[in-house]
Amino acid sequence: MTVLADSNSLGKRSVLGFPVHCTTDYPGWLLTQIRQGQGVHVVTINAEMCMQGETDPALRQLIESVDLVIPDGAGIELYFRFLKHTRVKRYAGIEFAGDVLSQLRPTEPVVFYGGATGVAEKAAEYWRQRLPDLNIALVQHGYLSADQQPDFEARLQAIRPAAVLVGLGVPRQEFWIQSHRHLLPQAAWIGVGGSFDIWGGVKERAPRWFCDNHLEWLYRLYQEPWRWRRMLALPKFVWRSLVYQVQHPRSE
Repeated sequence: MTVLADSNSLGKRSVLGFPVHCTTDYPGWLLTQIRQGQGVHVVTINAEMCMQGETDPALRQLIESVDLVIPDGAGIELYFRFLKHTRVKRYAGIEFAGDVLSQLRPTEPVVFYGGATGVAEKAAEYWRQRLPDLNIALVQHGYLSADQQPDFEARLQAIRPAAVLVGLGVPRQEFWIQSHRHLLPQAAWIGVGGSFDIWGGVKERAPRWFCDNHLEWLYRLYQEPWRWRRMLALPKFVWRSLVYQVQHPRSE
């Protein structure tokens, strides 16, 4: 059984050639970086993102270059368990983001950007009720026009947040962070997908039983049956993993 890296360092594994970082304390590692003035771009990778990266060279290059890639999704955990015989526990992006928020200091502002009109505001209210000392300095929906972007970017720079949570969906949020990270090189930039929807009460996360048994994808399909085409990425991931293992038997 492979032992994870200690909480002060990052181990590195590989899924279909994509990097996956391993540590016992992702939020602690992230907060240490930003408190030392070192910005971080965080990606939470799952089977669907791997399949997108397989056909999108720009996305693959982005994932390979970011500072922290967290294993999110049952497919990633099962890949390591059955093909690599290694324990790499999944860490859902929504849980990671929540853990980071809970450890930010009042002097460390955070920005919520993304989601439909009103959703990020509901998500911010959810967190203000849970963590009264959390400094949510700016909340902005994700449907800004090109003319509105410069003003938003200026506000971002004026606030100088410690963390920017971006919920624009994959891979749009990753590319948006990549092209705007220079505005706040000292900040943590975290793609949070649909987390604002869940925090804001627009959608419901799968019950714990589904999460614990690697069936969260099934519950999402039940909630959003239109996602069935996207769910085809899961069997593709399984097949691609088996082929990749045959082709690269010594890879991590």
